[in-house]
Amino acid sequence: MNAIANRVLTIALCTASVAGLCLVPSGYALPAGQQPQQPTGANTANRRVGSIKAINGMAITLIQDSGPNLNVMVQATTRILRVAPGDKDPRKNAAPIQLQDLQVGDRILVAGKVSDDNLSFVASSVAVMKRTDLEAQHQQVLQDWQKRGVGGIVKAVDAEAGTVTISLTSFSGSKNIVIRSSKTTVIRRYGPDSAQFDNAKPSTLQEIHPGDQVSARGDRNADGTELAAEEIVSGSFRNIAGTVSSVDASSLTLSVHDLLSNKTVLVKITRDSLLRQLPLEMAQRIAMRWKGSAAGASSAAGSSAAPGPGGNGVSARPGGAQDFQQVINRMPAVTLADLHKGDAVMIVSTEGTPSEAGTAVKLISGVEPILRAAPDANAAQAAMLGSWNIGAPSGDAGGP
Repeated sequence: MNAIANRVLTIALCTASVAGLCLVPSGYALPAGQQPQQPTGANTANRRVGSIKAINGMAITLIQDSGPNLNVMVQATTRILRVAPGDKDPRKNAAPIQLQDLQVGDRILVAGKVSDDNLSFVASSVAVMKRTDLEAQHQQVLQDWQKRGVGGIVKAVDAEAGTVTISLTSFSGSKNIVIRSSKTTVIRRYGPDSAQFDNAKPSTLQEIHPGDQVSARGDRNADGTELAAEEIVSGSFRNIAGTVSSVDASSLTLSVHDLLSNKTVLVKITRDSLLRQLPLEMAQRIAMRWKGSAAGASSAAGSSAAPGPGGNGVSARPGGAQDFQQVINRMPAVTLADLHKGDAVMIVSTEGTPSEAGTAVKLISGVEPILRAAPDANAAQAAMLGSWNIGAPSGDAGGP
């Protein structure tokens, strides 16, 4: 899995119940109203779930999803079962395996007896999801987001009807898409200072508001105006377009004079922030498209942006935001040290908190030709970057 996938998509969309045990991989949220199966009896509390850190003889060091590392002792009588991610009938299909088949990184749920200090555990059963299986499913989910994902800015929410209307802005104009949810739709929301998919919490449509950014995955209708969502991820993010006022390497922050709000904004940079430099030629091509659109000649301007083999060109077909999603990650990387006062940047950041500045999710420098050419910086931001905000892998239709 590439670095971007590791950063924004730590998921394995699967649940499994084996011998009454529920194994929910890290980062997964069940659909509204769906609860995992729970074992009955006195051992309900004596279950631990996490990832294998080390195996030494009959002992497993478990990195728990919640709590300190745990020393799990496997006995000769311990039942170990391999569960396939997404198996619809794990009770029937789970396969017995041996301790030597387990590897570092595998996800396991153990049941048994915990010590008084909660630091060791004698396992009576172990349910396993192999790391290789999870990685393979991760790739399938990533590809599915690319094929069936859509993302944009929320225009309206009708919680009673179960719909969210989003707007996708491109160089050729705006398009609205109605996202329809159901009782089985997984709905999550990002916190005020996180854009990592595995940090998104279970949520409801009532928490989504106009101006939020939403990504959804599902089946679209024939004309692409509606999507039946299997999964919805929402969050409130700030769009910033302007010039760098100052850079503070010691605190890993930069101040930007934002043209959208006409205010100076402080933004944090972390190792999870994606910083890219827009090549001058590409910036000039995009600027030409803006000028062409303003003159009523968007098609002619768009034709000048054909990409070369493996290059960073922007496709000429309508939907600039969608196309830009597919090439942004191939742009040259930059660091905070590469940014200087006066540099033009576009940023999507988290909202931040009253005591903390927002954190840059993605930042693109080298956008001065675009800001000069675009009559509306907000429109330029939306057309180029749309919902390159959050969570799932970017893909077709402005995917998340």
